[in-house]
Amino acid sequence: MGKGEQSVDYTAGLDQALQRLHDEGRYRTFIDIERRNGNFPHAIWRKPDGTETPVTVWCGNDYLGMGQHPAVLSAMHEALDATGAGSGGTRNISGTTVYHKRLEAELADLHRKEAALLFTSAYIANDATLSTLPKLFPGLIIYSDALNHASMIEGIRRNGGQKRIFKHNDVAHLRELLAADDPAAPKLIAFESVYSMDGDFGPIEEICDLAQEFGALTYIDEVHAVGMYGPRGAGVAERDGLMGRIDIINGTLAKAYGVMGGYIAASAKMCDAIRSYAPGFIFTTSLPPAVAAGAAASVAHLKTDAALRERHQTQAKILKLRLKALGLPFIDHGSHIVPVIVGDPVHTKQISDMLLDQFGIYVQPINFPTVPRGTERLRFTPSPVHGPKEIDALVSAMDQLWSHCALNRAELSA
Repeated sequence: MGKGEQSVDYTAGLDQALQRLHDEGRYRTFIDIERRNGNFPHAIWRKPDGTETPVTVWCGNDYLGMGQHPAVLSAMHEALDATGAGSGGTRNISGTTVYHKRLEAELADLHRKEAALLFTSAYIANDATLSTLPKLFPGLIIYSDALNHASMIEGIRRNGGQKRIFKHNDVAHLRELLAADDPAAPKLIAFESVYSMDGDFGPIEEICDLAQEFGALTYIDEVHAVGMYGPRGAGVAERDGLMGRIDIINGTLAKAYGVMGGYIAASAKMCDAIRSYAPGFIFTTSLPPAVAAGAAASVAHLKTDAALRERHQTQAKILKLRLKALGLPFIDHGSHIVPVIVGDPVHTKQISDMLLDQFGIYVQPINFPTVPRGTERLRFTPSPVHGPKEIDALVSAMDQLWSHCALNRAELSA
């Protein structure tokens, strides 16, 4: 680093920034996990000293275990052997292949929309789309739920347009904000179907009613719902018969579908406009064909595998019942996400470390800024392959550690 007339100690600045995280108990440690095909949710923890320990993963987003499904792996192998590794460029510069087109067709069909547009992640899909919409609709006002994902917040923040934040899931507050603005101004309401930290559902029908009343577009993030809800896995909007009332649906291929990538599904003109104007799409190399092929196979498979979705929900219900019997403070909004509240960053990290070291159970602590201070938690994501043995081990470990750390036992209300 160069020296000016007044030298700046950049290293000291980095030390101070990192030390703040350590002091608050918020410093995040990544552990080396080696997944082994056919063995999920079991994996290998590679310790810093080189030794290996078997662990059970309880915090993964491969919600249905599709990352090891034979249909997905077969499609990826076939595409890899046929085309090689990379896509070769952006979608405009040689990066559009039959695999990308096939995946977009599967996604459009999934959501009963005219078209879908593929991105390298759902984060980029949210950011790129929401930051581009004011270019398409000058004067656009975006109404955003207070607990929307960081990618939505970032896209809305960067777009240079007007924004209004409504209290989480508060339809009355949203109505007040809509009513206070110019009736002639273009409007869009951005919200989620499943909010991943508490596992609660957005009031989709009520928001659609308001959008219709005030002439607003609707934008829903179904990242934690696609593959898992609805007759064909299109999400909560499909489950509730509301997909046709949503203008833009955002989803991911990296969670329930077990691969990687994100997308929007909408009208052909909307997808064409985002494709043509969004820098996050235009200037990004497209997904490798093998990844697109695997994702397409996963989407196609889950359209018909309702039994896997049912097993997923059953395992989540069983875990909640077992935790409730112990009086552990978890939040239950009826979704597949099981957050157990500890309420202190240091204790949350300690329990996470002890679960890993003593019981071979891997669950990462979640603390501020991901969740508000005082609501630090362990977020469990049971899957269809977390069976009785895995649930017994987890519940026993949590019971012992809760007593060891002298934490309160009282179920939180939904």
